[in-house]
Amino acid sequence: QVPLVESGGGSVQSGGSLRLSCATSAYSIRNYCIGWFRRVPGGERERIAIIDSDGVRQYASSVKGRFTISRDTAKNTLDLQMTSLKPEDTATYYCAVDAGRAVWCSESFSDFTDWGRGTQVTVSS
Repeated sequence: QVPLVESGGGSVQSGGSLRLSCATSAYSIRNYCIGWFRRVPGGERERIAIIDSDGVRQYASSVKGRFTISRDTAKNTLDLQMTSLKPEDTATYYCAVDAGRAVWCSESFSDFTDWGRGTQVTVSS
């Protein structure tokens, strides 16, 4: 059973918006560092946005001001609202949780213990 399941990816033109969602029945998202990463073919996973148990949010400089991470604790889902999308945002987007941390979230993808399978986002110019 996949612990995290992403949805909401797709194709959009430059300047458009998409909203990704991550659902999990394995974790209570309010209790952990949880967030979004992305990877382009041949590249490393890049940390995009993280939220900790206190609600503190961190963003990569490449998406700050354009992407917003949020969580719905009633539904136990994690969302990523993406606006002003650029072709360089094209990637596979992953939801991940660090089951060993609630705060002081790691910047390294290798510290995140469980992952979804990813959802593709394609932005055309």
